[in-house]
Order: sequence, then C-alpha cells, then structure tokens
Amino acid sequence: MSPTAISLISFAFVFGGALFGCLLRTVLPERYLSDDSRQVINMGIGVISTMAAITLGLLVASAKTFYDTQSQELTYVSAKVILLDRILSHYGTEANEPRELLRAVVSGTVNRLRRRDRSRNAQLEPKGATTEVLYDKIQQLSPRTDAQHSIKAQALSIAVDLGQTHWLMLEQQQISISMPLLLALVFWLTIIFTSFGLHCSANTMTILAFLVCALSVSSAILLILEMYTPYRGLIRISSAPLQNALAHLGQ
Repeated sequence: MSPTAISLISFAFVFGGALFGCLLRTVLPERYLSDDSRQVINMGIGVISTMAAITLGLLVASAKTFYDTQSQELTYVSAKVILLDRILSHYGTEANEPRELLRAVVSGTVNRLRRRDRSRNAQLEPKGATTEVLYDKIQQLSPRTDAQHSIKAQALSIAVDLGQTHWLMLEQQQISISMPLLLALVFWLTIIFTSFGLHCSANTMTILAFLVCALSVSSAILLILEMYTPYRGLIRISSAPLQNALAHLGQ
C-alpha cells in the first residue's frame, strides 16, 4: 500500500473519531458526561496522548535516520567513484575501458535518480553494467610496472568497497516502517480525537478545527512513510552528489 493511501486511511480514522465523539455526545445521557466522568476521561486521554507523542517521535527519528543514512551512503559512493576514476587515470591508456564503464554506470544511475516518473521506483542497480563487471575489467588489467601493480591493487580495493556499499544500499531499501507501531499510533490518535468530540458540541468551527488537526496528523504520517522510500515519492534523495561525480569523470 502506498504512503498516500495509508495517510488517507489514517486521516479517515482520526477525523472520523472526532465526528463520532461529537455524535456520541448527543446520544449519551447527561450523567455520563458529568464532571467526574470528564476528569477520568481526561486523565486516561493524557496517558494515551503521552504514548502517542512518544511513538510519533520514535517513528520520525527512525525515518529521519534511515533517510540520512541513505543520503550519506550516496555521497560516500560518489566520492569513491571520483577517487576510483582518478586512480585509474594514473594507470595509463590501458585503463580507459574500465573508466568508460564506470562513467556509464554512474550516468545510468543518475538518469534513474532524476527520473520524473514518481509512480515508478528509481532503481539504484544499473541494468547494463554492474559493479561486478567493473571489477572484472579492472582485474583484467595487465600491469607492467610496480606503479601499475600498486594502482591496480588500490582500484580493486575501491571497486570492492563500492560493490559492498551498493548492495548495502539495495538491501536497506527493504527496510520499512513497523506496521504494528503505526497501527497502534493511529488507534491512539483516534481515541484522542474521539475524546475531543465528547468535550464540545458540533459546529462549523469545531469541525474545521478537527479537520485541520486530522490533516496535520495524517501529513506527519505521510512524511514518515515517504522518508522510508527515499528514491521515489515526495521526499527524494538528491542526485547532486552523483551528478557532481559524473562531471569529474574522464578528466
């Protein structure tokens, strides 16, 4: 299910809870809305509100950490790409083929990250050339001097590092938000908004206030979910580091 759909469902439950509270207020006998009852309700809602606030904070922190990690790894890969190209440039003309392959890999990845069709996932994994092929091309180099032997060893080490980071980033894309935690949060928020409806009569201003608050809560859930999909959707990781790396390749 898409983040937008989950956010809309959350909005429906939260806003619906507020309207249900307003409706419940009109049908409940007055003795159920006495001062003692309101005091008990307020204490219970205070506990639930604290749990909801803590849970929401944990979800935001977790999503932001995941997003920042992916962004940092992309910057790290971009720096390693430039370094690998510069090292191969010192090898000689024999290294032109792996350098061209490296540029093709980076160019393909940049095109995928810059793709405007947000309904499809921007894949990190290149289709035509992989890091394994790049490693093989470097391995096939036949050094004739000690300097070339050293350069080849360094280039292979960086290629292995790039491959490890590449697969790490792909595996991390499988990480998603904890659905039980999200369901618990939506349930608590629905209870909180239902209690809000119990404490006031339904009119234009209160319904409008409930609408704005429900939209705010659902948009927060949307942002959390979007940060768990950093290569598609509304909040996307910038491809600027890789574009900058691409501009330096082949120089």
